[in-house]
Amino acid sequence: MERILLKNLIHTFSIDLVNWYSKNKRKLPWRDTKDPYKIWLSEIILQQTQIIQGLPYYVNFITNYPNVQALSEASENEILKMWEGLGYYSRARNLHKTAKIISKDLKGIFPVTYKELIKLPGIGDYSASAISSFSNNEVVSVVDGNVYRFISRLLGIKTLINTPKSLKEFKAVTMKLILKDNPRDFNQAIMEFGALVCRPATPLCNGCIFKDNCYGYQNDMVFNFPIKNRKNKIRNRFFNYLVFKSVDNQTIIEKREKKGIWQNLYQFPLLETDKLIDNKEIIKHIKTLKFLKRIGSIQLFNNQNVIHKLSHQKISISYWIVNVKIIKSKSTSLDKINSYPFPKPLSNFLSIFKWQ
Repeated sequence: MERILLKNLIHTFSIDLVNWYSKNKRKLPWRDTKDPYKIWLSEIILQQTQIIQGLPYYVNFITNYPNVQALSEASENEILKMWEGLGYYSRARNLHKTAKIISKDLKGIFPVTYKELIKLPGIGDYSASAISSFSNNEVVSVVDGNVYRFISRLLGIKTLINTPKSLKEFKAVTMKLILKDNPRDFNQAIMEFGALVCRPATPLCNGCIFKDNCYGYQNDMVFNFPIKNRKNKIRNRFFNYLVFKSVDNQTIIEKREKKGIWQNLYQFPLLETDKLIDNKEIIKHIKTLKFLKRIGSIQLFNNQNVIHKLSHQKISISYWIVNVKIIKSKSTSLDKINSYPFPKPLSNFLSIFKWQ
């Protein structure tokens, strides 16, 4: 099918695509700049995130950290707090690491070539391609989920897209299609077309300018592409958060320092179990803790456990409110708790829980 595309479309596809883009593109702040810092920031925020959700975060970051130097001078806690609710927190940690490297090792000069960018934390093939193309007009094709979907439907490519082989294949195809004199607009256009026209569940095939040459449309197989591996088995976990409140308005929070979900974010003391547990088991556990003096009432805040789904995990969460007289270990004042970065389930809890 690639041969047919190269024979019939290679001379018109890219021009038609960029012309469509010039008329239909969405107005987004990172498209009005060639500043690699702003483009990098937008690309990292929008990984695994829809534009409507990521846009406010982008604006907030640019407002607070207008350049890479300002971002590098922030603390990791500040970065994680601003990232709160966006998920995939390794992106934020790598954002901070990269800012420090550029500020210190590269003397504040943001790299704009693929070869330089790919060496930095949190920047893979897609991000390096996007940043170098959009800021420096480098001739390198961008392959994201939208491109996989659009090109696989158009050409009938049956390669599994979540394999290393697929990236090499799709890069080779798109590099044959890319406009050598305008890679910036070509890459923006091919992703935008996938997002607005060749959509996952509701593609606008009838209005598609490529439908006459689309393998998926012509063979009534649009929804057969792209082809993916079966999803990994979901791991079920049960989190019991112990929300302590002392008479002098103190509580206990701890930092998740081990690798895994929510690394370096804060939480209330956690008891993880292999199933839902009741009040008796919580009391039994609390009695083993040495930092408490005189336990008062213990009650479950949520009658139904909160379900938080991640890509390969399903977490059932219970919040146990524990009133105590005195906390003998290091505690945190309730009036300072909102300055710490928490995972989304806990920030949601804190937004509705009344301490008094």
